[in-house]
Amino acid sequence: MTLRIAVVGGGIGGLAAASFLRRAGMDVTVYEQAAGIAEIGAGLVVPPNAVRLVRRLGGIGRLRDVAVPLEVGWEFRRWEDGRVLFAQRLGADCERLFGEQCYTAHRADLLDILLQAAGEPAPRLGARCVAVRRPRPGGVELSFADSSTATADVVIGADGTHSVVRDAILGGEPGGPGEPGTPGEPGAPAQGPPWGGAPRFSGVCAFRCLVPADRAPGFALRPVQTLWLGPDHHAVHYPISGGRYVNLVAFAPARDWRVESWTAEGRIEDLRAEFTGWDPRITRLIEAADRTGRWALLDRDPLPRWTDGPVTVAGDAAHPMFPFLAQGAAQAIEDGAVLARCLAEQPADPAAALLRYEALRKARTTRVQLLSHARLRANHLPDGPEQRARDAAFAEQDPLTHNAWIYGHDPEQGPEPSR
Repeated sequence: MTLRIAVVGGGIGGLAAASFLRRAGMDVTVYEQAAGIAEIGAGLVVPPNAVRLVRRLGGIGRLRDVAVPLEVGWEFRRWEDGRVLFAQRLGADCERLFGEQCYTAHRADLLDILLQAAGEPAPRLGARCVAVRRPRPGGVELSFADSSTATADVVIGADGTHSVVRDAILGGEPGGPGEPGTPGEPGAPAQGPPWGGAPRFSGVCAFRCLVPADRAPGFALRPVQTLWLGPDHHAVHYPISGGRYVNLVAFAPARDWRVESWTAEGRIEDLRAEFTGWDPRITRLIEAADRTGRWALLDRDPLPRWTDGPVTVAGDAAHPMFPFLAQGAAQAIEDGAVLARCLAEQPADPAAALLRYEALRKARTTRVQLLSHARLRANHLPDGPEQRARDAAFAEQDPLTHNAWIYGHDPEQGPEPSR
């Protein structure tokens, strides 16, 4: 019997899972709450551990067409004068070490690559999941906001940080998913989840801008991921979309901002005010932006578990993380590969397969999650002895080899190491 698999969420994690599961010959339906498959305008880094999986899904040609291969992956600069604190070359060095280059891309382009890889049938749109139940031997039942229902043998929640599937797993009665609480609307201030693990405001918000290349200073068009570090702030920029845009993300004190949503609009004057007095090169880039998104960063502890019987979570629903290691999308894609591997190996016992998936993934994603959160303090040190010690330590760093456990990992090849 072929397993019927429901993937809740048609973002990067959901489409990656569908792509790998269908490649393994499984019957997959993707349920997406939006009216169309589209990403809010933003960029992301596609590191080698994600690129090798995109290649296996047949998307490497398209990625090369729309992405920018980075020559320098970390160029740290001091906030007030732009002095280079550290720079790590990528290019041939990255390919030699890990077999793939590192790219920057528009999220919409990566999403389109995964949508093509997933094939048919297309995701069911306008399907907002509001409840997950396991009523009878017929399988797990999903209920949607339009009063429709669906059943599946396996449910994978790739429905993001406000995941209904995760809440059902952790908030239900012992022995199976139960009724989740009223799901928060996207962008709503965080509520305490049913298992008591309420997210905490980090005190930091992020501004996100796309600047057309013809308006951006030439400095920002280089194939470099540049990070500007200053007291309580930092900014990151790199070209995307084949060099047609510069992606800019700036982090600053949240003040009274409490909305966690990629669709929330911010005020460009607030962004400019946060970086007044910084090096003219970064302020010129900020001034070239005419609109910005803004979202609050919430700090979340690793989940106690991901799986209950034939129901599990993946991507941000399983391991939401700060963006400071540029691994959120990559870890979600890895989840999809491991899910397919485990279900293909144990199709007669999907509950056991999902527990195996969790066991293989949890230690690694927890480590990435915690490291990404630790970067926040280091990036925002005030000027002083700790900041000077941090800057001096950059000279001793070699992120390519130091992060080999991230970039060199292949989730389709053998057990996953925890260290």
